[in-house]
Amino acid sequence: MKGTLRYLAGIAGPNGFGSRSTAEQVTQHCFLPYSHLTAIITGGTSGIGAETTRVLAKRGVRVVMAVRDMKKAEIVKERIVRESPEADIVLLEIDLSSLSSVARFCSQNNAGIFSPNLEFSEEKIELTFATNFLGRHYLLTEMLIKKMIDTAKKSGIEGRVINLTSVIHSWVKPDCFSFPELLHPIKYNGTKAYAQSKLATILHAKALSRRLKDRNANVTINAVHPGIVKTGIIRAHKGLLTDSLFLIASKLLKSVSQGAATTCYVALSNETKRISGKYFADSNETNCSDLANDVSLALKLCTNSHTLIHDYLHLSLPNLSLL
Repeated sequence: MKGTLRYLAGIAGPNGFGSRSTAEQVTQHCFLPYSHLTAIITGGTSGIGAETTRVLAKRGVRVVMAVRDMKKAEIVKERIVRESPEADIVLLEIDLSSLSSVARFCSQNNAGIFSPNLEFSEEKIELTFATNFLGRHYLLTEMLIKKMIDTAKKSGIEGRVINLTSVIHSWVKPDCFSFPELLHPIKYNGTKAYAQSKLATILHAKALSRRLKDRNANVTINAVHPGIVKTGIIRAHKGLLTDSLFLIASKLLKSVSQGAATTCYVALSNETKRISGKYFADSNETNCSDLANDVSLALKLCTNSHTLIHDYLHLSLPNLSLL
């Protein structure tokens, strides 16, 4: 209850930022060597992803936009360059629902979804889980992690992985998180599938953080909840609410700039240095659900995901203990 009141009132947390802080505000006084940073951003053609791209590029970060729609990406890039002529933005194509597409992208180098109906990816995996977790977070990160570790070691600059999650991860109950059921649900519910995929992103952050710490790697990984933002995903959920209720609820939603704040804060702030395996909301570290803190569940999820990737794509993902 106290957290809800703090959110509604926009009361700042320990670091001086809160639910009403914008992405530009939380990065205004960061002092990282931006010109030496490269950020890979998924879902950068609209909403939170586009705003994150704009702010990081404005701060001097080289941004790689991993996108499915190259035409939309070009429009976003042109708009950002008009505002910040020195912006360094690279566009690369990727379909996050396709594991093979993610693999191709990684060899070259929010698009999160909510699906009200049961759909399947190219590999015949439930689309929400395939896109929001397996492709966007698990495979993409695991295939790039060795490069990140090596780059951080050579440059002396900490590498940071940020998993975009949601507070509704806490809606998932222990008996509703079975790996086979995530891949091929018998009774499908769109909101449930979305919540499960967001729980998976936190569990992955927890598990990978432990592996990185054991390796003494100069790379961190955290999960962030952007808040309930006026984006396309909210429009997809609108059918679940009456128009009147949605109108009332929309008044409490964050703007896109406010929604991008936590991601930008964790990405660039000196205050998040060496912080890993944590959950952030409103630009402050906070508590996630007990299930999201279940170490054995996190390891089991990653083991099953690793096996699935190997079986589907015949890929051998990096073993951090051998790097």
